[in-house]
Amino acid sequence: MSTPYQMLGDDGIRALCNAFYDIMDSAPEAATIRRMHAADLGPMKVKLAEYLTGWMGGPPVYADKYGSVCMTEPHAPYRIGPVERDQWLWCMQQALQQTGASEELKTLLNVPLQRIAAAIQNRQDSGTDLGPGVIAVG
Repeated sequence: MSTPYQMLGDDGIRALCNAFYDIMDSAPEAATIRRMHAADLGPMKVKLAEYLTGWMGGPPVYADKYGSVCMTEPHAPYRIGPVERDQWLWCMQQALQQTGASEELKTLLNVPLQRIAAAIQNRQDSGTDLGPGVIAVG
């Protein structure tokens, strides 16, 4: 069985991350998590692509560049409850759809993406207290 990295390649992962943040930037369904990010989503598109490259079975680009690949620590200052978790998952599902991901890939990523979202969730409630600033993963 192929890894998600083999199925998407570098260009596919970059396209997925661009679509993910473009959807977050424009969809009212993602307004809460959009407010957690800086106005310029360009750096986050690059960082997410670097992270997902290794996470999906490719070279450890993010780890080589930043060291730790732990996603819970950089997100700890932010209120990430069920609403925010679900908005993140919704954006990722929309991005997979928009980029033409195969049903096989969507199925393969479904549970692991839910696990990432659950790991980053740090509150049982959701709210508008977005923490001290914008998310700067890395």
